Amino acid sequence: DLSKEHIIMSVENILKRLKTDYLDILLLHRPDTLMDPTEISEAFSYLEAKGLVKFFGVSNMDDLQIELIQRSLKQKILFNQVQFSLVHSLLIDSEFNVNMKNIHHHKANSILNYSRLNNITLQAWGGLQASWEEGTFLNNPTYEKLNDKLNELANKYEVSPVTIAISWILRHPAKIIPIIGTTKPERLEEIVKANTFTLSRKEYYDLYFASGKTLP
Repeated sequence: DLSKEHIIMSVENILKRLKTDYLDILLLHRPDTLMDPTEISEAFSYLEAKGLVKFFGVSNMDDLQIELIQRSLKQKILFNQVQFSLVHSLLIDSEFNVNMKNIHHHKANSILNYSRLNNITLQAWGGLQASWEEGTFLNNPTYEKLNDKLNELANKYEVSPVTIAISWILRHPAKIIPIIGTTKPERLEEIVKANTFTLSRKEYYDLYFASGKTLP
């Protein structure tokens, strides 16, 4: 529900639950086919004027949906949070299949390039996930080749496979930011190390191929 009333009410309730005065970032989670860009603009302006939200973004929206909303906004959409991982890699799969008779060439490519052209930061959720049904690809027998490659590079860089998987996301020049959710401090320590080295181009593509992907 991206109506003006619901957006404002949601923010007020979030602030109460968090016991804070403002949100650094508010994301609109998934498009609403009934959304009115004018209403969204009014909600954002109200929240900004009241000092309740500093910056705004969206989640799981494509380029045209963002453009539709942005045209009515005084504020700039700065973030788009989308699913992206070694296995769920639609953002880049489509780049390799331009002008090809391939089902993988679709709107995901537009999300990536639109974001880069408009200085929208992509946030990657599910960075260690294969799918909702399968869960993580780490130590998953379905992705044996991928795990073999992750372990190989983990040994080379003296880090964990988790670190390698996150470093793969960070390697893209779009400067995609992984969104991490964990209750384990040691997992955070592993992830932080992903920023201490850079995978080579060959290593990047070796991991991509190991996940079962191909190039034309």
